[in-house]
Amino acid sequence: MVPGQHTIPKNHLRFNAALAGYRDAAIFSPMAFGIFLHRTDSIYDDVPSERYQFPKQYLSRAQQCEGDWIVYLEPTKVKNTKGYFAVAKVREIIPDPRHQDMYLAVIEPGTYFELGDEVQFRDQGSVVEQGLLNEQGNISGRAQAAVRTLSPADFDRILELGLGRDEDFLPRIDTARTQNELNDEQQPFQHLSPRDRVKQLTNRAIRDRNFRKTVLRAYGERCAITGLRLINGGGRAEVEAAHIRPVEHDGPDIISNGIALSGTAHWMFDRGLVGLSEDLTILVSRQANDPDAVRSMINGTEKLIAPERPSERPRAEFVKWHRENCFKQ
Repeated sequence: MVPGQHTIPKNHLRFNAALAGYRDAAIFSPMAFGIFLHRTDSIYDDVPSERYQFPKQYLSRAQQCEGDWIVYLEPTKVKNTKGYFAVAKVREIIPDPRHQDMYLAVIEPGTYFELGDEVQFRDQGSVVEQGLLNEQGNISGRAQAAVRTLSPADFDRILELGLGRDEDFLPRIDTARTQNELNDEQQPFQHLSPRDRVKQLTNRAIRDRNFRKTVLRAYGERCAITGLRLINGGGRAEVEAAHIRPVEHDGPDIISNGIALSGTAHWMFDRGLVGLSEDLTILVSRQANDPDAVRSMINGTEKLIAPERPSERPRAEFVKWHRENCFKQ
């Protein structure tokens, strides 16, 4: 070997060759909406906002969803199932370089969108996914498939149910936004085709509304720092959904990047006067002008009151980013 040169491992070359062959030989069917089954305790290497792992038996079905939108579904047998809980766009399907005969559906960055309202497998006694019914009106065996295509009508139905109009969760009116503005933002979801409807998922106001819904539901409408659950006279929760890593710094609109906080706690968190350690102990900045008063606001455990579901708790990478970039030591 010539000094200064580096050899590429043979197994790496084999993988690249296999990947190139796979892409050249793949037969791409017309794009289609799809369903990906996912559960928090899955044995697969899933991070719904980033990737979905599946075995070879589902390859042809997953390929049909390449470049299109899928809906994540938590199975009905899971306790307190979230049902159809999120949508995302599949950027590409690739072989999993770490696991033989396994594949990855790579999610297009920034497209993962958690539904603000729960959509269960059955809605008012009827199956939401009508495409699963056979000629006799019974649920077919397709319902057992972890990866399956989804009709445009069923995709539209799920999105319509998941993007409700609960006024209790709309952004607060006292932030220089008028009621007329909020009403205007709600109109795009009326009389839209499924293809037009997905275009609205990038709307900032709609993403904010659904982020608030999902975060407040995960935290039981309780401030995670103070422990207080305050409800106003109209029955509306007086807590806000705070991003751990802000949107302007590439923070995603996902539950694990969110915390339910009261107005004061939210203000302190955004300004770095409070932060979080790796084990979610609440930190108080030495730069706070009255650190004792800040500590008196913290709940008795001195730790963040996090959701029960592990997948909904703050992810370490976001907590670390806030501690290193926002928190004032």
